[in-house]
Amino acid sequence: MEVPTLSALPDSILLQILELLPIRDRLGGARVCRRWHRLVRDKLLWRHLDLTPYKVSSKALWHLLRNQLRGNLRTLRARGSLHSVRKQEAFSPALMHALGKQCPDFHRLCLSETDLRSLSYDCMPPSLTTLELSRCEIPSAWFQGPSSGTFPRIRHLVIQNVPAFSNQHLASIARQGTLKTLVVSEAYRLTDGGIQAAAPHLEELESFALRQCSIGDLATHFIGRHMKRLRLLDLSSSSSLTDTCLPCLSGLASLEVLRLEACRGFSPEAVATACRALPRLKCLDLSKVGFDEQTVHQIQAELPNCFVTCAASGGVAKVKT
Repeated sequence: MEVPTLSALPDSILLQILELLPIRDRLGGARVCRRWHRLVRDKLLWRHLDLTPYKVSSKALWHLLRNQLRGNLRTLRARGSLHSVRKQEAFSPALMHALGKQCPDFHRLCLSETDLRSLSYDCMPPSLTTLELSRCEIPSAWFQGPSSGTFPRIRHLVIQNVPAFSNQHLASIARQGTLKTLVVSEAYRLTDGGIQAAAPHLEELESFALRQCSIGDLATHFIGRHMKRLRLLDLSSSSSLTDTCLPCLSGLASLEVLRLEACRGFSPEAVATACRALPRLKCLDLSKVGFDEQTVHQIQAELPNCFVTCAASGGVAKVKT
C-alpha cells in the first residue's frame, strides 16, 4: 500500500494547511518545490495577515508588500515598538501610502503598542473602514489631520486602553459623520462633556460601547437624545452610573442589546422599568451587578421577550422563563 504524502493532497487542502502556519514558516514553504512556491504566492493566503506575534521591521513589511500583499491584503494586524527598547516603528507614511495605493481592498487595520505621533491620520489608506487601536500613543489632534488630504471613511472604530484618548479625539472622529460602530474601553479622559459634544454627530451610530470609562449619568442623556439608531449599547463597568440615567435610554426604540455588566449603581426596579420602555430589546446583560438569582428571575418575568444573562458562581447563568 502506497504511503500518502503531502504531494498527493489537492491544492485546496494544501492552501488550508499553509494558512495555519506562522508567517515565517509559510514563506519558508516556498523553497520546498515549485508547486509550493506557487501556492505560497496564492492571493487567498495573504488576504488576512496577523503579524502581532512578531517584531516586524519596515524592511520586512516592504518585502511582504512587494511579493505577497499587493492587490491581496484586506485585513492587517500588527504590533508596534512603543514599549520596546528600540523605538523605531515599522510603519511609515510612505509605507501607508503604498498600502493604500497597491491594496485597494485593504479595509481593516488593527494596531497595538504603536506610536502614532510620526504617522498622521491622513496617511491611513483611504480604503480603510475599520480601525482598531490598542495600547497606542495618539497625538491630541491626530484624527483631525491637516486641512487637506484624503481621509479614510472609518465606519468601525475600536479604542482599547489608550490613555491619551480624550474628548478632543472623540469630537474629531465624530464630526466625520461616518461611524456605525464605536468601542471605547479604558479611556479615562473621556467625560460627559465629550459625549455631549460628540453625540449630535453620532446619530448614525448603531453600536456603542463605553467600557471602564469616566462617564456619569449626564452622558446617557445625550446618548438617548441623539443616538436613536443604536441597536447595541454597552456601558459595562461604568461605576458612576445610577438609576437616574436609565430613563434617558427610553428614546432608543431600536435598541436590541443592553449590557450593564459590573454597573453596581442600579436598582432592580429601575432596570426593569427602563427595559420595559425598550420595545425591541432582546438581550440584557446583568453580569456582576450584584443582583441575586431571585431578583434576576423577577426582572426576566417582566421582560418576556428579552433574554437576560447574569453572573453566577462558577460561570454565567442564562435566565429565560
